[in-house]
Amino acid sequence: MAGIKTIIGLSFVLAIGFLLVILSAALFHNYLTLLVVATYVIAPLPNWICGRAANPDDFMESAGSGVVDFGRFLTGFFVVMGIALPALLYHSATIQAGAAAMSVVGGLLIYGTIISFTMFFQEDQEF
Repeated sequence: MAGIKTIIGLSFVLAIGFLLVILSAALFHNYLTLLVVATYVIAPLPNWICGRAANPDDFMESAGSGVVDFGRFLTGFFVVMGIALPALLYHSATIQAGAAAMSVVGGLLIYGTIISFTMFFQEDQEF
């Protein structure tokens, strides 16, 4: 069970992540870096949706599930896209190096906080 200090700490890290991404857009006068927020916010959704499709009563998980694997693939795609998009925009000289760095670090903080929230507040399944 996560305590109030955990909630406050994760909220603080999430606020720093959003601040970095917003500042990367505002300080460098190019708002394309805000696309990183969208990719990191929707990144856990395929994993969550496809995880619901898995059969919790299946005792043999060695065979795997195609739906769960597809959800993990899409989640990985969105996470890599959140890192690669600022790098691509920097490479094409659309944004500056500082904006790209702030956007990547802020995006990773946002995604890490979302994953930490789901880990701390995951309900235990009882049989």
